[in-house]
Amino acid sequence: MQQAIDASDGELARAVASSFAKATEDKAARAELEAAESELYRRFAPRVRLYGLRHLRDEESARDLMQQVMLLTIEKLRRGDVRDPDQIASFVLGTSRTMAMAARRTDARRERLREAFVVPDAFAAPDAGATLDLDRLEHCLAQLVDRERSVVLLTFYAESSAAAVGADLGVSEGNVRVIRHRALAKLRACVLAGRQAS
Repeated sequence: MQQAIDASDGELARAVASSFAKATEDKAARAELEAAESELYRRFAPRVRLYGLRHLRDEESARDLMQQVMLLTIEKLRRGDVRDPDQIASFVLGTSRTMAMAARRTDARRERLREAFVVPDAFAAPDAGATLDLDRLEHCLAQLVDRERSVVLLTFYAESSAAAVGADLGVSEGNVRVIRHRALAKLRACVLAGRQAS
C-alpha cells in the first residue's frame, strides 16, 4: 500500500491498466490493482466532488458525479482506453466536466417535466372527514431533493412506469425504484412527524 501512496498519478494509472489483465490469476497483481485503484480514488474522488458542488450546487448530485466519474475512470484504465496515463488528472477533469454538463441537462429536463405535470392548485380541498393533510404532504414533497420529487411526481401524478421515468430522467430503471423507495420513506416519516407534532 505504501508503494501506491508514494507513486505518481501516472504510475498509479499504469498500475491499474497493467495489473487488471493479470489480476484474475495472480494474487499479487490483484493486490496491486486494489491498492492502485484505492489510492487513485482517494486522490481524485474529493476533487471530483468539489467540482460537482461548484457546478451542480447540490451535495447529492456532487456525490453522484464523484461515483460516476471514478467508476468510468477505473473502467477505462482497466480496458487500456486512457491514451496517456500520465495525464490522468486531465482525463478525470474532462470526464467531470462532460458528466456535469449532462447532469445539468438532465436537471433542466426534470424542470420542464415538473412544469408540464405540476399544476398549481391542482389538488381539490379534502372532504370534511378526510385524514390526509394536503398542506403537510405538499410541505414534505418540497423537502425532497429534485430527483426524488421528480420520481414521485412522474410515478404517481403522471402514472409513468419505472422504465419511462428512468428514460425521462436519464437513470436506470433499478435506480428509479431505489430513489422512489427512499423518497417514499422520507415522505412517510415527514407526514408522520407532522401528525405527532399536531
